[in-house]
Amino acid sequence: MTETTNNNQIKIKTPILHQLGILPVLVGLILIFWILEPKFGSFNNMMNIFRATSINIVIATGMTVILLTGGIDLSVGSIVALTGVVALKVSLTPYAGFAIPVALLVGVLIGTINGMLVAYVKLPPFIASLGAMTYLRGFAFILAGGVSVINSDLNFAWIGNDYLGPIPYLTIIALLLVIIFSFVLKKTVFGMRIYTVGGNPQAARYTGIKVPLILLSAYIISGVCSAIAGVMISSRLYSANGLLGEGYELDAIASAIIGGTSFTGGKGTVIGTLFGALIIGILNNGLTIMGVSYFWQQVVRGIVIILAVILDIIRNRIQSK
Repeated sequence: MTETTNNNQIKIKTPILHQLGILPVLVGLILIFWILEPKFGSFNNMMNIFRATSINIVIATGMTVILLTGGIDLSVGSIVALTGVVALKVSLTPYAGFAIPVALLVGVLIGTINGMLVAYVKLPPFIASLGAMTYLRGFAFILAGGVSVINSDLNFAWIGNDYLGPIPYLTIIALLLVIIFSFVLKKTVFGMRIYTVGGNPQAARYTGIKVPLILLSAYIISGVCSAIAGVMISSRLYSANGLLGEGYELDAIASAIIGGTSFTGGKGTVIGTLFGALIIGILNNGLTIMGVSYFWQQVVRGIVIILAVILDIIRNRIQSK
């Protein structure tokens, strides 16, 4: 759809469906569950959903940056496990105050290794991150000694269990990361280069963008986000082990794709990923409250994911007309 301005220039109007993105699906799910089960819409339950979804939001934020470059990071769940174990291990030493910084540094290191393999060794992102997913989880089991590392007097337990007013710190951290990366991707040169590299790597090279450096940076961001998630979940549980974060990579990818991020790169937003993660969280919460069995929850989640992506395809077709 177009409209003519006073100076006879043509201005493109973005269809309202494209502007709203996946938000109508999110609102629709909330209304459906609220009608079917009135207690679903209570403030306390909404906060429970946000808290339960916060860790996925953090991981999916980093995953979105990777997907925007045309890559993928299957190792995020294993990074969560390893950094969670590292944080708990350090918390049991006289240097407990360094637990979080050390865990984040491990995330940076892993992200750097993944990024170097993709950007400079030229390994396909799927292969590089698949290998990392396996060996990192192995390291997590080895470091934990095959058991759960527990600290009942954890110095950073407030992150996963305390509130700022009525809002959980987990939710605050997740939303802060969404705000930060929304700004970075939309309002900075680095963000524009992320989109350019994902949309057309060859053109990005011709314009002078150092594509390998951008790819490396994206994987470091994903590593740090996963490390933050590792700290968050271990603080919530007062423990960590090699099984921590198992399957989280699938939820993170699903959240980003549901939110409109393209597998081929160059298209997507962190806000869309936030909505995608909330859709998954609302499905989990709503179906549980209604007493639906876990097996049927899996069926419903899969169908909703497919329908959400179909909606995104329809929206894009409408935009291209």
